[in-house]
Amino acid sequence: MLVVAGDLDHHTTPRLRAALEEVKFGPDADLVIDLSGLTFCDSTGIATLVAAHQRAADAGAALFLAGLDADIARVFQIMGLDQLLSFYDSPEEAVRALSK
Repeated sequence: MLVVAGDLDHHTTPRLRAALEEVKFGPDADLVIDLSGLTFCDSTGIATLVAAHQRAADAGAALFLAGLDADIARVFQIMGLDQLLSFYDSPEEAVRALSK
């Protein structure tokens, strides 16, 4: 599980990108990103999450986003990303979904 807190913007996204580059995705190597502490997300943060989803999918892995604040989740919905990305109310719920 990877935990993201605070602002995810053009200043902080490189740290997330670096952490995601260390993740070895594969058929039995899925990832939950806990966003319950996320307070702001700009387009660079969104692009990084979408790229991570694509990288996971290419490797046969699942990427689940968990705990997203309702206001930030609304932005993802407006952009149609709720059709692409998998969202869960809590990290625990996402981990349970991975176990199925």
